[in-house]
Amino acid sequence: MAINTNHISEDLDGIKCVIVEKNVSPERVAFLKPILEYNYLTVVVVPSPPAKVAATATVTEEGAEVPPPPPPAPETFTVGVTNMLFNTTNAIYGRLLRTPDGHVVTAAYWQQKERVSHDKVPYYERK
Repeated sequence: MAINTNHISEDLDGIKCVIVEKNVSPERVAFLKPILEYNYLTVVVVPSPPAKVAATATVTEEGAEVPPPPPPAPETFTVGVTNMLFNTTNAIYGRLLRTPDGHVVTAAYWQQKERVSHDKVPYYERK
């Protein structure tokens, strides 16, 4: 759940996107997608590629080679937005994103450390 400080872009399903987060769980996707869509961003979610595993065939007692089993289905996803100027860090600390109930998305809320965004006083003015 780390905030990505780099401005990374990739093609997701043939659409040029800025990567918001990689290798996120379905629950995290369910959290991020409504926030980004509420802020008028077009969200693209694709399954993350499975980890590379060395494919080794096994040999049976009869001497026949059995091909390796297929890799497991991806359980993580890559989340991107089509706005090529979007930067997650700038959007959060610049207080540009809003929750559907009208609060500013704070860093703690984005990282799901808080259930409600406490945006009354910016982080840099808290004492």
